[in-house]
Amino acid sequence: MDHAAVLALYDREMREGARPETSDARVERTGGVVRHVGGEGGWSGVLWSDLDSVGADAAIAEHVAHFTGLGHEFEWKLYGHDRPADLGQRLTAAGFTADPQETLMIGETDDQLVDAEPPEGVRIVPVTDRAGVELMVEANEKAFGRDGSWLRDLLLARLTAEPDVIVALLAMAGDVPVSSARMELIPGTSFAGLWGGGTVQAWRGRGIYRALIAHRARIAADRGYRYLQVDASAQSRPILQRLGFAALSTTTPYVYAK
Repeated sequence: MDHAAVLALYDREMREGARPETSDARVERTGGVVRHVGGEGGWSGVLWSDLDSVGADAAIAEHVAHFTGLGHEFEWKLYGHDRPADLGQRLTAAGFTADPQETLMIGETDDQLVDAEPPEGVRIVPVTDRAGVELMVEANEKAFGRDGSWLRDLLLARLTAEPDVIVALLAMAGDVPVSSARMELIPGTSFAGLWGGGTVQAWRGRGIYRALIAHRARIAADRGYRYLQVDASAQSRPILQRLGFAALSTTTPYVYAK
């Protein structure tokens, strides 16, 4: 995989050429910036920018004024290769708060088409209805130790309005949810996004995470997606590296909540 070429393709398709996440959201392109304006309860933020040191501060101020005027909290999604090099410092000076940094990791879909099955007694099932969503939220809350109501809202909305662009999965041990994950498929792009892979503590280290990646890879390959993309935490990065994913950049959410 040509890392520079794939990163440029990712920027072009997934950031500069971004689509609205929901039917009531919109993507706006103005002054070298691509921003996503969420609908009711949706995500708002800056997805891509092409700025220089001369105009960066003015552009930041413009988008702060825009989103605060709408009454939206928003996020500036900063990548490690974005310019100017001190853009993160400029965002901090403008009142943004940085969330933990993650690593943009991308792998070839075909490389993940392996015979990786969950451990004995565990099965992977699709989530298609409210009952499945509730089990997925339960697994997510146990795995990450935080409230999962945001996931409930996201899944119910996306499964209702756009069932063809989201894949939600559960790993079940009998009637107990022990892991969950989802995949977002953006039509017309080369990338399938892997999100939310989390396993309950007592079930970690048994191959469930790997099985969920392989399961999603098979679906992505069937639908023609060449690459799998993950915003990886420090915990997930070494696992993904062992599986052949490449670290192409970092990504840090800068949040403006005033």
